[in-house]
Amino acid sequence: VLEAKAVFVLHVSALMLVFLLCRQFPGCGNIVTFSQFLFISVEGFIFEVNFGRKKPAIPLRYYFIMVAMFFTVSVVNNYALNLNIAMPLHMIFRSGSLIASMALGIIILKKRYSIFKYTSIALVSLGIFTCTFMSAKQVASDSGLNEEDGLQVFLWWLLGIAALTFALLMSARMGIFQETLYKQFGKHSKEALFYNHALPLPGFLLLAPNIYHHAVLFSQSESFQVPVIGLTMPIMWFYLLMNVITQYVCIRGVFILTTECTSLTVTLVVTLRKFVSLIFSILYFRNPFTAWHWLGTSFVFVGTLMYTEVWNSLGPFLARWRKRPKEE
Repeated sequence: VLEAKAVFVLHVSALMLVFLLCRQFPGCGNIVTFSQFLFISVEGFIFEVNFGRKKPAIPLRYYFIMVAMFFTVSVVNNYALNLNIAMPLHMIFRSGSLIASMALGIIILKKRYSIFKYTSIALVSLGIFTCTFMSAKQVASDSGLNEEDGLQVFLWWLLGIAALTFALLMSARMGIFQETLYKQFGKHSKEALFYNHALPLPGFLLLAPNIYHHAVLFSQSESFQVPVIGLTMPIMWFYLLMNVITQYVCIRGVFILTTECTSLTVTLVVTLRKFVSLIFSILYFRNPFTAWHWLGTSFVFVGTLMYTEVWNSLGPFLARWRKRPKEE
């Protein structure tokens, strides 16, 4: 329980810091991702692979395939924020990973699911469609744009939706690839964590101008004195440093959580993190969110909880709780 709470708090903290960074510089996703990858790679190189002396349990060629998928998903998701995609819609859309995983599981692994799970997926799909449709109306009806500019903005928004859809399907395919890989070679979570972050590092050379540009902008931000140690540094670098640390601990915590708790607990922690982060982004950053968006969000998270069958787990607990006064 303590590990689940810790992962939940760290997830929310890391996302709050991302919100703060993206609010000031909306296109800073690449430098944030690069910093996270670099930190995890250095740590893993020292403590996991022992400065390269430890051979991987899973052949490197499979890691290269996994990394190509992982790097593509990360970059595409970050770039979507530059295509008129609001942060709440970005988060809601990514909550549809259940849909993509189920669809590809049926197609690739020939899996079959219960009616209850199909219903939950239908709810998630309806929620995403509702939020996407209402956001499209908001983009198209922006009164500050003339007809020509409004059409251009709307077309960029459609490109952003296409990018999110591609990233969603690619992420689901990566999950299926990992599942088959772990069945064949066994689970090596720390090793996979290192190679998934170390091998993509050369790919960031393609994004070097963007990363350097935002590094300069971060250095020009207002100064901030770090509590306790008294060190003065640009506040954006402080936000980035805290994000990297919390994200690292969070990722390691998720791997520990998967070994100590059931998959239901892990899924619920991630789902609650998404919901709390969504509420935070709306209230703190004053993003436009209508009643239709709230309805769509409800569909997404209720459908996710139905998929995890949380109601079946809560049933025995509630039954024992109701009997408790009588026994006393």
